[in-house]
Amino acid sequence: MQFGKVSQPELVDFSLPADHPDTKRVLKQYKKKAPFEVYVGCAKWNRTDLKGFYPKGTKDELTYYATQFNSIELNATFYGMPDWKQVETWKDKTPEGFRFFPKLSNSISHFRRLIDVQALVEQFCGAVSAFEDKLGMVFLQLHDNFKPKDVERLQYMLEHFPAGIPLGVEVRNEAWFADKSVFEQYSHLLERLHMANIIVDTAGRRDMLHMRLTGPEAFVRYVGANHSSDIERLDEWIERIKVWRKAGLQKLYFFVHQNIERASPLLAAHFIKKINQAFDLDLTIPDKAEAIAPGLF
Repeated sequence: MQFGKVSQPELVDFSLPADHPDTKRVLKQYKKKAPFEVYVGCAKWNRTDLKGFYPKGTKDELTYYATQFNSIELNATFYGMPDWKQVETWKDKTPEGFRFFPKLSNSISHFRRLIDVQALVEQFCGAVSAFEDKLGMVFLQLHDNFKPKDVERLQYMLEHFPAGIPLGVEVRNEAWFADKSVFEQYSHLLERLHMANIIVDTAGRRDMLHMRLTGPEAFVRYVGANHSSDIERLDEWIERIKVWRKAGLQKLYFFVHQNIERASPLLAAHFIKKINQAFDLDLTIPDKAEAIAPGLF
């Protein structure tokens, strides 16, 4: 993942900003005793990108991946509209408890830019509904140059999104974050529609660390810089998640990216160890994590 990449990560202030003032208010609505659902994964299972992750002789990459992680940020659906047969094939290769988080196809978000996309949205949702209880959350990632001037287009699409399919949204253009009133309007829209406000932690776009939750779940897309600071950044996330959980957080969806993707399982393994310790969980820690990317940090 090259989005937000910088040439000198050592110059970046990676500290997490304070929570948005509305986050505490939102989480307070969900403050109850319930099991903490945590899903941690990578963005893809491709052998080329995750070189060294798969044992020699692995016949099916997804089948093995699903023994090591409990979720996947499914970017394959961004590049091509899925059909229910393909979805069933993926679903059947994974164990009980595994969750898929498919990205809406770029035909919807990038090529048509949310114009006259209702039929495509319904086609997409019809396909991914075949994941059944293995569907975590669909997410919409808007183009970098999709600006707030088109918020009505976004609002219409979100208000007509198929009921029963959970959705998270990621806006990228700087204008969504630069104007406080614009960001408030956008966030309140997501809150009203019970959709997740995706947080992106990447070196070159610290404005996307808005820390504004809109529901009982936190959907975080973490992008490491292939730098020694990556581990410290993950540790700081653990501390913030402790605060959110105490305030009422019910679900965490945390996906690890890297500019050099083969290091993603290594970072994810570190995060899983820490989250297990912090919340007395028993998420699987990837077997070969320590041997995947020696010398990268």
